[in-house]
Amino acid sequence: MLGLRARGVRDAAVLGAMERVPREAFAPLAFRDLARRDIALPLPCGQTMTAPSVIATMLAALNAQGARVLEIGTGSGYATALLLRLGCSEVVSLERYATLARNARSRLDALGFGAAMVGLADGCTPPEEAGSFDRILVNGSLRDVPPALIDRLNPGGRLVGALDTPAGPRLVAIAQEADGPWRQVRETPLRIAPLTPGLAAML
Repeated sequence: MLGLRARGVRDAAVLGAMERVPREAFAPLAFRDLARRDIALPLPCGQTMTAPSVIATMLAALNAQGARVLEIGTGSGYATALLLRLGCSEVVSLERYATLARNARSRLDALGFGAAMVGLADGCTPPEEAGSFDRILVNGSLRDVPPALIDRLNPGGRLVGALDTPAGPRLVAIAQEADGPWRQVRETPLRIAPLTPGLAAML
């Protein structure tokens, strides 16, 4: 955790959750010896497990304690577990790759995080039956945030993700206010992979 503090992560709740959720338990076996380093790790289907400092920065901006949360991009399930550990009232996580969704579901169940709902779907256009959310976490960078996601925010809700800029991905926070969405693109750079819309036809 000292490494995360040195990178500017100060949120005590996020740091506490990361201390209690072992990243190595979610990392592929071949890379578990690297799981405590602040680097992205390869996952099946050509995807990556985001670096801890990036996840911590996004979770701190999300402020999701007690919230109903939609997570876009389940990946390994690590961020899903962190959301539950942070005290979210409900976590619905959507993954476009069947292999990742299946593996994450099994891993979360085995580690005691079975309360999370993991679904196979295009997170950029969530299914209607998923309902609306207090918080949305987008695990990847986008050229722009899909209106379909903003529409799923409850009044006073917040979406956190990354927007592509000429200088690289930057942290973005969008709040759903009474007079419409309010967007803030922050200067915080994020080392995060692009998010691919759509449901994967294979894998």
